[in-house]
Amino acid sequence: MDRMVVGGLGAMAVITAGFTIQGLLARPPQDRVAFECRVARVHDGDTLTCSSGVRVRLNAINARELNGSCGTGHPCPSASAAAARDYLSRLALGQRLSCAQTGTSYGRVTAWCADNRGRDLSCAMVASGTAASWPRYDPEGRLRGC
Repeated sequence: MDRMVVGGLGAMAVITAGFTIQGLLARPPQDRVAFECRVARVHDGDTLTCSSGVRVRLNAINARELNGSCGTGHPCPSASAAAARDYLSRLALGQRLSCAQTGTSYGRVTAWCADNRGRDLSCAMVASGTAASWPRYDPEGRLRGC
């Protein structure tokens, strides 16, 4: 994903693929971009779309693809794709999330996202059994207690 950083130390904006995210938070070893997401659509058990058009892939989890499959080498939960999509919809659809970008994946922003009560959606999906944790993308071990 192409991005351009504009501004000075006081107010920074990141312009990414046609949208603006305010508030760049430096956190070694990588920069994390904080942004809000009003969830307009849930695609499947690990991907949603914000009202701004930004597609978000929840960090460090994997849910089944809509056709019921799991990618080779990907962790695979026992729950169906429909169960994962429906559970994420109940958690997030219409909600305002606070997210911290961790990277990109296939044209989507990867991020840790929490609801207004501070509940981490990746953790909630793992705890429900509708998604599997993916330790490769969780080097800090945030999902160990889910």
